[in-house]
Amino acid sequence: MSIPTKCVIIGIGLLWLWSVAESVPNTSIINVLCNSGVFTSGDPFAISLSYVLGDLEKETGTQKSYEYHNISPYPNAYAYGHATCNLNLTSSDCKTCLGAAKTALFTTCQAPRIGARSVLHDCTIRYEQYPFDD
Repeated sequence: MSIPTKCVIIGIGLLWLWSVAESVPNTSIINVLCNSGVFTSGDPFAISLSYVLGDLEKETGTQKSYEYHNISPYPNAYAYGHATCNLNLTSSDCKTCLGAAKTALFTTCQAPRIGARSVLHDCTIRYEQYPFDD
């Protein structure tokens, strides 16, 4: 077998390995910030927040830029959200990372807060009771 043929075979093998390799998102926590304001479980904000966080997890990875802003549709207590993922992630990995970011929020901010931000290595999620720009 000649040298060029061996190089082609090795190149094809490396491309094949690259195409089937899987990576996982880096969910190392960089920072979690918690608003000092709290809400109770019966507060209408709880319903809005649940909607916003679920929508951020579901939709961010489907956006071309892996960045998504939203607002809850419930006028009794609006919640605003923003999430981003590293563009090197798959859509599924983006959703996984945002799930970990959401868990970090609720683990760190022990009382239910009216605003919080979780920054992980490969993604970020934030919610507030007011509109904001990130």
